[in-house]
Amino acid sequence: MTSFLWIPITVAAAGFQVARNAAQRSLLTGAGPWGATLVRFLFGLPFSLVFVAIALAITPAQPRFTAIFWLWSVLGAFAQIGATAALLVAMRRSSFALGTAFQQSGLPFAALMGWAFFHDHLNPLAWGGVLVATAGLMALSWPRQAEGPRDWSAAWLGTLSGACFALCANAFRQAALGLDPVHHIPSALITVAAVQAVQSAALVIWMSLTQRPALGAALRSWRVSLGAGLFGALASAGWFSALALSPAGPVRAVGVVEMPFAALAGRRLFAERVSPWQWLFGAVTAGGVILAALG
Repeated sequence: MTSFLWIPITVAAAGFQVARNAAQRSLLTGAGPWGATLVRFLFGLPFSLVFVAIALAITPAQPRFTAIFWLWSVLGAFAQIGATAALLVAMRRSSFALGTAFQQSGLPFAALMGWAFFHDHLNPLAWGGVLVATAGLMALSWPRQAEGPRDWSAAWLGTLSGACFALCANAFRQAALGLDPVHHIPSALITVAAVQAVQSAALVIWMSLTQRPALGAALRSWRVSLGAGLFGALASAGWFSALALSPAGPVRAVGVVEMPFAALAGRRLFAERVSPWQWLFGAVTAGGVILAALG
């Protein structure tokens, strides 16, 4: 049973992530991309600490806070900050659903990083899936020219976001496994809280020095920010737990369920329409991701 537990955890995390992204996007106008990024971590941290307290109360986990744990956690923390800001701007410049599709480029990057740095083996089927997913993302992100020059900024930002999220997935998995390789879920929840504490402190300090109006706007919108924090904490707890139970490739593949969730949310919340072109190559991208994971 435990070997398959990561699948429903991943599906739930994908749903919570769409809800969090929607709440963050609604903050973009007043708080800007960095303020909207901050609320995910700052307002999610109290919930993450509650999750840790519950996990430690019901399990015999004995975490070891080594230098390697902090190295992977801090690396993943700053990569995730950049990934979140890039994703939110990509969503604003394209659409909510299309920005979510860009985020799925994290799987090809995760596969390449795993092969290059962690000596992961990929068979021909997996490499074929990587190529199909990449081709689908390129077609999906190709700007449709209506009037004026093509705007590639959303595609580049979305791809950057995917690369950073791929780095996060590998870094957080290594951090959680190093913290406690036996008790996976408590280890994942502790890693979430530690990472969010680092991210919150870094962003609050930086924004208080350089972007005080955006910081103030994020704090004043505390109702929406609190919702983003709750959904963010639930999503992170799910992703980190799934990554502690399974390699990043299969987790990212099941996480493709986020794409139809995002299309539905974009239509209902932001009155966005998904074109047949986007549905077609979104399906191609999803097929490539699944092939890569199966390989």
